[in-house]
Amino acid sequence: MTDATPGAPVSEGALVVLDIDGTVLLEDESLSPGVVDAVADAQARGHRVMLATGRSWEGTIGIVRALRILPEYVVCSNGAMIMKRIGDRRDYERFHAETFDASEVLTLLKAHLPDAHYLVELADGRRLFTDYLDDWQLERALRVGFDELAAEPVTRVVVVSPEQTEHDFIDLVARIGLNQVSYAVGWTAWLDIAPKGVDKSTALEKVRAWLDVASDRVLVMGDGRNDIGMFTWALAGGGRAVAMGQGPDEVREAAGEVTASVADGGVAQVLRAL
Repeated sequence: MTDATPGAPVSEGALVVLDIDGTVLLEDESLSPGVVDAVADAQARGHRVMLATGRSWEGTIGIVRALRILPEYVVCSNGAMIMKRIGDRRDYERFHAETFDASEVLTLLKAHLPDAHYLVELADGRRLFTDYLDDWQLERALRVGFDELAAEPVTRVVVVSPEQTEHDFIDLVARIGLNQVSYAVGWTAWLDIAPKGVDKSTALEKVRAWLDVASDRVLVMGDGRNDIGMFTWALAGGGRAVAMGQGPDEVREAAGEVTASVADGGVAQVLRAL
């Protein structure tokens, strides 16, 4: 792992993949310093910039607009949903979804976290949730009873337990053994569960192939545990993986390089050096 320094080599016409929260967005939802101009400059030099996020599409489209990009594909829901731009328009369609039966995992989690807030996302974009949370974007969302969450296959399960810490969740996952799903634990007590074997990297490999981009012309940037899979994927193909400076130790260790924090404009620094 090295610092991301100006002049670090990258092939011309790279596919640049950015996480959102903690990478291009600060905690207060404002943009990282210089990121919009740096993205514009990177695109003007022939690089393709796209997003890969744990957010749903409804929570992502506003960031696409704020960054002033129109990527052909956007990876959402930690890889379980791939959105595709419709022709030359600014509209997107749900192009590829991965789903699973969440009944078993929901029952298991409810037994250990009876007071947690639960949300599931369906393949068509609908979301079902049990309790309101101020920071959940609930467009196209319906409040339901817990037993109704698993009535249909889902692309994603989100569990928030304000009483738990990040490390409480990590311990819980290890203790109960979530063997049939993929999961990521957020900075706070936020557990994101995807279909088994699905993460940002599995979706990005599909996108890379669809765009016919060579593996060594990929650059990914992120700050969270849900970015480790795409770091490993990029590095395995000869590409670059850059962690944000404020990320957890295990995230920074998984990357090939570390840039400045999101508050200090780390993404902009890397993009300007392309």
